[in-house]
Amino acid sequence: MKAMFYLGHPAHFHMLKNVFPVLNERGIETHILIKKKDVLETLLKASGFPYTNIQPEGRKSTTFGIIKGLAERDWEIFKWCRKNKPDVLVGTSVEITHVGKLLGITSIVLNEDDADQVPRFAKLGYPFMTRLLAPVSCRVGKWGHKTTQYEGYHELAYLHPDHFQFDPTIKTKFGLAEKYFILRFSGLDAHHDDGKTGINDELALNIISLLLPHGSVYITSERPLRPDLDKYRMPVPPEHIHQVMAGASMFIGDSQTMAAEAAVLGVPSVRFNDFVGKLGYLNELQDLGLTRGVETDKEDLLIEVIKGYLNLPDGEMQRRKATMLAQKINVAEFFADVITEEAKRA
Repeated sequence: MKAMFYLGHPAHFHMLKNVFPVLNERGIETHILIKKKDVLETLLKASGFPYTNIQPEGRKSTTFGIIKGLAERDWEIFKWCRKNKPDVLVGTSVEITHVGKLLGITSIVLNEDDADQVPRFAKLGYPFMTRLLAPVSCRVGKWGHKTTQYEGYHELAYLHPDHFQFDPTIKTKFGLAEKYFILRFSGLDAHHDDGKTGINDELALNIISLLLPHGSVYITSERPLRPDLDKYRMPVPPEHIHQVMAGASMFIGDSQTMAAEAAVLGVPSVRFNDFVGKLGYLNELQDLGLTRGVETDKEDLLIEVIKGYLNLPDGEMQRRKATMLAQKINVAEFFADVITEEAKRA
């Protein structure tokens, strides 16, 4: 049996890295295809998992560039599948649904973004997929008949305590401060980011000024940083980001994924972008007290939220994390079981 995984974002690698070994132990060959995206290839190289980069030059962020890039990936995945004949295709992308439909191969889409918030993704991919796996907090619209929902989040496929434990030596290993804060700036250039904004440079400097009396600041960014921000760039290889995050005193960013990662780790998490209030899984994490979203027209509120987190009692976030974990599953095990089931059925 063969399973092909297409990864289009660093978060997709993390989400599936604990699934690959389980499938291999069950006799299912795993094959990984990727495109150029941020530190994705760096993570694959560090992991030792073999992979094929089908779009090493990346794609442009214009509308035409996005469409052209999609067509190129469809064609490359189609050629690979016709040659290698996998039994199941897995990923968070429309490409696998197109190829799966054309070649009669089962396609499993993993998505935690609500269908109404990624309408192009839903329109281009959901009609052709075989099965969608989504958290119970995720709105799937008219695609419920194709959906299996579960109690969890993508981030619990790799940050669940069964898979992840904080190593406090990370601070001395990379010369990090004893107390520090992480800022994350996204590129905001994905298909679902049209017209979306996040933390601009001036706001970033104001946040840094607020945090520096309490500890050091490290920035991780998809976009270029000007010199007065670049000096705060995180001095740690990307494969160690979750250990660094787990040791942080707070996370502030315009990234959904990293805000959710911080939240499930029990690290105070603040996200500032135009998706606030629109994504079910982040709304659920906010209801659990693990993250807080602030709309981009409320910079003063953002500062007040950060100040509030600075004054949280010791141990409060870990208590909230424990409450969340008691309600959720090991998502990697769930993914592995469903993929195994579909591969055997093929």
